[in-house]
Amino acid sequence: MRYAGSEPADREPDSSARPPLVRELLLVVGLFVTYKLGRQAATGHVEEAYRNAGNVWDFERSAHLPGEGAVQSLLLHNETLIHLANTYYAIVHFPATLLFLVWLYWRRPRHYVWSRRILAALTGAALALHLLFPLAPPRLLAATGLVDTGQVYGPTVYGATPATDSMANQFAAMPSLHFGWAVMVAVGLIVATRSRWRWLWLLHPLVTLLVIVGTANHYWLDSIVVSALLALAFAALPLRRTEPVRAHVPWPSSASAPAPVAVPRPAEPVAATAYAAPRARPASPYASSGARQ
Repeated sequence: MRYAGSEPADREPDSSARPPLVRELLLVVGLFVTYKLGRQAATGHVEEAYRNAGNVWDFERSAHLPGEGAVQSLLLHNETLIHLANTYYAIVHFPATLLFLVWLYWRRPRHYVWSRRILAALTGAALALHLLFPLAPPRLLAATGLVDTGQVYGPTVYGATPATDSMANQFAAMPSLHFGWAVMVAVGLIVATRSRWRWLWLLHPLVTLLVIVGTANHYWLDSIVVSALLALAFAALPLRRTEPVRAHVPWPSSASAPAPVAVPRPAEPVAATAYAAPRARPASPYASSGARQ
């Protein structure tokens, strides 16, 4: 009963679909390095970033999006929640995505290649948008009235002076790769597995969304934009289902019940007529002799 609904992806990984390890290590490391360097390349647009932040904030209010402060106020009721949210923002983003790729590479090679392509396309599009549209996060915009929870309560991954931060670009809020990568991790695991509990992976992007908004690191719009980019990536790079076990079309027809039953049935009436013919022949001479007498 357990195997009735199983697919080949749930049994043994297709090793032929697994790309060379060294090449993949270089590609994944290159992806993360490009992500960091690309964010650094977008620095130096402080005035434009603040101007764009004011426009985004005004647009959200005119669009009647919920205020980011509503989420942050929930965290401010408990200092432990603030620490947990800041910690989640600081340490879960990269390790969760890396573990996701490692597990797919080992257990679901075909899904790994697809997920890696989606992440690369999403990251490239996000970095381009960082360059074209520098954006200060809501924690740096005085009009929002939000608290920089990382600086006030800790821990934080950003420097105290955003304009001179050499560790990260604090003016690359649009779109949120924190949320985009979290959604990809959840979708990739849901598609690659068949457990009835696999939908719980959606908690990862949900918690990530509440964290990035509650800590005032991102606007709601940052998550909406990255979701749109991810949808485009899914449409442009679909998962190709090449199941070798289900590719043999003749097997279902030859194994079906009507085919073997239909073959012997025509032979039965033929044999019956063969035996019936000799019995009819001796009757004709007696019939004819009786007529002569």
